[in-house]
Amino acid sequence: AIEELGYVYNRDAASLRSRKSNLVAIVINDLKNPYSAQLAVGLEQQIRKMGLFSMLVNSGESVETQTLLVRNLKEYNVAAFIICPAPNTSAEWVNSLVAQGFPVVHIMREVAGAKVATVLPDNFVGTKLATQHLLEKGYKKIAFLGGNESISDYHQRLSGYTEAMTLAEIPFSKKLCVQSDTTRNGGRSAMSEALIQSPDLQAVVCFSDVVAYGAIEQIRATGKQPGSDIAVIGFDDLEDSRLMSPALSTIHVDANQIAIAVCQILANIKDGNRNKILVGVDLIERESS
Repeated sequence: AIEELGYVYNRDAASLRSRKSNLVAIVINDLKNPYSAQLAVGLEQQIRKMGLFSMLVNSGESVETQTLLVRNLKEYNVAAFIICPAPNTSAEWVNSLVAQGFPVVHIMREVAGAKVATVLPDNFVGTKLATQHLLEKGYKKIAFLGGNESISDYHQRLSGYTEAMTLAEIPFSKKLCVQSDTTRNGGRSAMSEALIQSPDLQAVVCFSDVVAYGAIEQIRATGKQPGSDIAVIGFDDLEDSRLMSPALSTIHVDANQIAIAVCQILANIKDGNRNKILVGVDLIERESS
């Protein structure tokens, strides 16, 4: 009878009793970034295992777009929001969303003062490991490339680099910390600027693997050899990184572990879970360092 009538279960109508849907909204900051896409896939799989469905949207690193998307998604009375905050996201905006009864979990980035649970890779430890690895190889002129100060993960990753350099008693040089877009072109421009500031540069710690790809291209463009003339380390461990030439050393961040941690929080969100979970990272040494 259902097939003959073409009946479809109406979840909107069914949710009128519980006032909640089984839909989880995932607001990603930049789906053009391969790691963001990798993370979105992991989240969708884990959310499905909970018997929920996910809706994925892209803010494109725009706080205005993020605000508009969330305003529209609230009309679906979603069960929860998983948000990688765009730059300049305010704690007041996040807290007002929570006050309206919507569970919120932040991923990859923190918003100071936001009363929400947050799941992050251990950014500080990651870049500290990367920098110490280069120092142990005998490199002293080491730059930090990529990212910008409007996002929390930049400060965390930069602080890991500066901690390792300080412990090695190497004076901090601001000119060797070059901000850029977290894109391949950003990596090229940051590498170019770093070589202008320090022509005898020996190694670079990059904000992400994508930035490292651009840095490798720019090193070659100057007639030097990445890995032998200038060592390079990325952050994320994208699938393509081991296929680079030379294969890219990097900090491994398990996107699936982040997704599992997020879903553990969602399962207990009614208890007012506002914990910060740091997901462990590992150094993967390859030919580029």
